[in-house]
Amino acid sequence: MIQPSLLDVRNFRNNSRTSTFLLLGLTQDPHLQLVLFYIFLIMYLVTFVGNVGIYLVIHFSPNLHTPMYIFLSHLSFIDLCYASSIIPNTINNLLRQKGYISGFGCAMQLFMFSSFGSTECLLFGVMAYDRYVAICNPLHYGTIMTIKTCTILVVASYFTAVIQAAIQTGFTFSLIFCDATINHFICDALPLIRLSCSSTVLNELLISICAALIGGGSLLIILISYIFIVTRKKKAFSTCASHLLCVTLFYGTVLFNYIHPSSGILSRHEIVASVLYTMVIPMLNPIIYSLRNKEVRRNMQQLLRQRNIVDLWLITF
Repeated sequence: MIQPSLLDVRNFRNNSRTSTFLLLGLTQDPHLQLVLFYIFLIMYLVTFVGNVGIYLVIHFSPNLHTPMYIFLSHLSFIDLCYASSIIPNTINNLLRQKGYISGFGCAMQLFMFSSFGSTECLLFGVMAYDRYVAICNPLHYGTIMTIKTCTILVVASYFTAVIQAAIQTGFTFSLIFCDATINHFICDALPLIRLSCSSTVLNELLISICAALIGGGSLLIILISYIFIVTRKKKAFSTCASHLLCVTLFYGTVLFNYIHPSSGILSRHEIVASVLYTMVIPMLNPIIYSLRNKEVRRNMQQLLRQRNIVDLWLITF
């Protein structure tokens, strides 16, 4: 994550073993490292408070125990876990000015990052389908989107994402690595594959298949759902603005990073895109949903008036 001196990198490469990796990226400037440390720390605190706040509001508000808000509570949980798999290690490395990570830690970060990222993709598709049913088939909404159906959709999203992440992590760490210096600030599959001495054809094919099935499949569901909403209930389209904005931000940055051709050297644009979808978007999602949603704001104000937020925290955790 932090770029050490050139001599340190050369020494590490000469003595590298896959039991430990060196993360590169961001900056060599100590002053900028300190600035980034405080920026990312503040972002993580905002992410933590925002997502936990939305989860607590939905959990303690019976009138919000509907499919739309059940999915939103899971999105908050996923965003918190997604950010937590990246930001704490990032700010720790910024503070220590060293980007070393164990092989097991790298594998776990890839697994968690891939799991929650894929779950978020799938959940966005589920939420789009929920909005389609609510707007285009309001009379049958209660019979279609039952609690049982919601549970099945959520569990299927988690299960599919975890299986995909386990397969991808297993295949990635079955490679023989010629180098242990990762040209990124996180343990992502593509930078790891670039370190391999062995054939990576199967790994690249696996990434493409997973991206097509999970990312492309979810995006297709989202597009079809909104096409039906626009063509049938154009006036109700504004009620989907929060979801559409979050989807656009997430897919825009992810697609840029994984479709944008790379020379193997991490560019500034790729760094910015990575920071956006791993740190900024999990922070913005609760802000977007709370600002655009009157029900969430109203229930949040009621809970804050009725009881201390610390009590809610202790009851939940």
